[in-house]
Amino acid sequence: MKVKKYTAQNLPEAMKLVRADLGSGAVILNTREVQVGGFFGFFTKKNVEIFAGLDQDVDYQQTKNQNKNSVRNQQPEFKEEDLTMEIRQLKKMVHTLTVQSKTPEDTAPFIKEWEAFLVNQEVDSTILEELIPSLSTKYESLDEIERDSYDWNTWISSYLSARMAKSEFGGFHYESKFLNLIGPTGVGKTTTIAKIGAKAVLKDGKKVAFITTDTYRIAAIDQLKTYAEILNIPCEVAYTADDFKKAKEKFEDYDLVLVDSAGRNFLNRFYIEELQRIIHFDKDMKNYLVLSLTSKYRDMETIYSQFKSLPVHKVIFTKKDETKTYGSLLNLAILNSVPVGYVTNGQNVPDDMFEADADELIQTLLKEKTHHA
Repeated sequence: MKVKKYTAQNLPEAMKLVRADLGSGAVILNTREVQVGGFFGFFTKKNVEIFAGLDQDVDYQQTKNQNKNSVRNQQPEFKEEDLTMEIRQLKKMVHTLTVQSKTPEDTAPFIKEWEAFLVNQEVDSTILEELIPSLSTKYESLDEIERDSYDWNTWISSYLSARMAKSEFGGFHYESKFLNLIGPTGVGKTTTIAKIGAKAVLKDGKKVAFITTDTYRIAAIDQLKTYAEILNIPCEVAYTADDFKKAKEKFEDYDLVLVDSAGRNFLNRFYIEELQRIIHFDKDMKNYLVLSLTSKYRDMETIYSQFKSLPVHKVIFTKKDETKTYGSLLNLAILNSVPVGYVTNGQNVPDDMFEADADELIQTLLKEKTHHA
């Protein structure tokens, strides 16, 4: 049997296409209503698809030609059994379309509710283009009772967790002597260094020192020196590459040396090159890029790309307490496979910082849906 698909705006139009192409010998195999166009379920329109076939022993071209000739030369003759068969087929098609169109209409509010929430959380469209259809498929596979009792948060969480599997999560565990924090201005690098340093000294009993290259802001130097005095650890200021080299040599026998770098507009590659002229980015140094969760995802992505050549070993997300939107974190982890070290959620040293965990971060986002339900 030859099988072909016909698409039209409505059922009568689709039937005309079938009859004109295959003739009266056509067999209707399946009909369904399909959504065409739109974006994430919005602004779509409905079309009708018919799958029809013609038995192999029917001469397709002859049937088609006879159809054309009969239309030209005479009115078609309908036998009673042919008319009865066509009515039955039409009834079957209408029933099928009714059943198939019911499911999208029933699922739309549920799916669109999740979709709207994730869009509001600024989850990237690339992720949603795969997530939303998968969610819809799962929803449609369940009956009404199962849908009502199903744990959809767990399903979404599992989906996102699987997508984040390529990213590494977890903090610094003294795998390197030098830990350098880099990132744009105003993201909280100095406070974050103090938190990591305080944990290393007070909780892990490590011998720690600070180096700052942020000579553009006197306040930043004073702030780091104040933290150093509180923790009773040394702090060196490096104005030049030679100063930085001497400071590294001075702290050679320390367990951990934390380096605070200047915050600049790192959307401009020039400032990264300027940073490289002072700091020795060698194999003994781990580089953690500090980004604020209050920033736009596209800006985060650009900055991360600018720094990748250093390279960036992990990312620290700050200011979790200053936003209720966490999609950018998921976007970087999923779309860029960014390793995440820490997340900070306040100014208190050393308390307001925790090691990143994929499942906890996903739950942070999903809790916002509960709060606004």
